[in-house]
Amino acid sequence: MIPNAFPAGGLLLVFFALLPCAAQFTPPEIAQREDMERFLLSAEIVDSKPVGEGVTRPFRLTLRADGVERRALWKNVTTAPGGILDEWRFEIAAYRMDKLLRLEMVPPTVERKFQGAKGSLQLWVETAFSLLDVMEKGIRIPDEAGPRVENMKYVTRAWDSLIANEDRTQQNVRYTEDWRTILIDHSRAFRSAPGSVKALYFGRRGTKKSAEGRPFLIRRLPRAFVDKLKALTIEGVREAEGPYLSEDEVRAVMARRDLLLGEIEEMTKESGGSGFLYDR
Repeated sequence: MIPNAFPAGGLLLVFFALLPCAAQFTPPEIAQREDMERFLLSAEIVDSKPVGEGVTRPFRLTLRADGVERRALWKNVTTAPGGILDEWRFEIAAYRMDKLLRLEMVPPTVERKFQGAKGSLQLWVETAFSLLDVMEKGIRIPDEAGPRVENMKYVTRAWDSLIANEDRTQQNVRYTEDWRTILIDHSRAFRSAPGSVKALYFGRRGTKKSAEGRPFLIRRLPRAFVDKLKALTIEGVREAEGPYLSEDEVRAVMARRDLLLGEIEEMTKESGGSGFLYDR
């Protein structure tokens, strides 16, 4: 039987002291991740509905096994209108990279057929708000959650820089009721064109700029995440990603890893270390 994991709203914040790196899923949720993967792979599909948002035209599926029902998002996009590289396999690649780095911010995602086609199937994690909700509706982030949400903003920038995710929007940064950050929608990541390995999206020389032309900085990162970046090897990435990244895409990840470590080294020296790297 698949355990009833990943409840809406999450669990008590007392678990955060036990989490690796910048993890936003709780330890009980992380412990049941393999069960969730098996559920996504084998549970019966009992209902399906098109999701109206986005150009990828995904489906929200309802799955059932041993009396437990869960929802998941199925996507089989290959190339979006306009010729922009948009691939369902990158959703799985992002989840596997998230596991490799122990960030634990991307919901469980597997490959599964639906209506005779291969696609990615991602656990639908119930969240309370998106970043767009916070911005447009003026939702106030509680004082006790403010530093954590701010820290996760910089982790997200480093993550998107590493995987060359060019489609981070305010809608796909999600918050649980207790203000944990969950990241979804990575089908436009893992670029391997020459420009994607020469510069990061974020950082002091980042290619993404504010309306005033200023780069979006990565101001601090958890030390455990930086240690994981340093430990990444091309063999490890190949093994973790399997068929979901090509050799060029794997090498592009490693090239951006080197750029990101260079950015981190500069920021660490500038701050004297204590202002940039932090422990949980």
